[in-house]
Amino acid sequence: MSSTPTGSTGGAERPSSGTEYLVGVAVRAHGLRGELVVDLHTDSPDERFAPGTSLIAQRPGAPAGTLTVESARPHSGRLLVRFAEAGDRDSAEALRGTRLLVPADAIAPPDDDEEFHVHQLEGLRAELEDGTVVGSVREVVHGPGGELLVLARPDQDDALVPFVLAIVPTVDLAAGRLVLTPPEGLLD
Repeated sequence: MSSTPTGSTGGAERPSSGTEYLVGVAVRAHGLRGELVVDLHTDSPDERFAPGTSLIAQRPGAPAGTLTVESARPHSGRLLVRFAEAGDRDSAEALRGTRLLVPADAIAPPDDDEEFHVHQLEGLRAELEDGTVVGSVREVVHGPGGELLVLARPDQDDALVPFVLAIVPTVDLAAGRLVLTPPEGLLD
């Protein structure tokens, strides 16, 4: 594997790791000096995109590699990130669509029992209070009004469920489930 997600240059091999978690997606180049607009998928952008941090970079159809953060700054609800491997607009543009990940061992468990990492929620069985299974959490989407759970449901379209205490009063990681108390019509 190359040290860049495009495979265009040689470099150190990235060791194979176990599970990796998404922290951002490179959306497009910004300016002429190689900055990228990054959609965040983390509650800790200052930590995940600190200068010197290495991120795993994955692009469809290209081998995974690493990118090293040179700088990051907020911009319109996103981050503008400059990577050491992308020194100009053209090389930054080549990174469009790159998924930026961290290894699982780089993420400490939350200090608060009422907080969860996205990767902890994905795959949980979703049940109603009476134990009826309504699906499983396929994805967590970060929207402007908060997080939404995307429930994969058998023989039905996915359902979007706001991840708020009133609707999701119980998250039981040990049992692999969460309990829903949806308002009427939410799952229809």
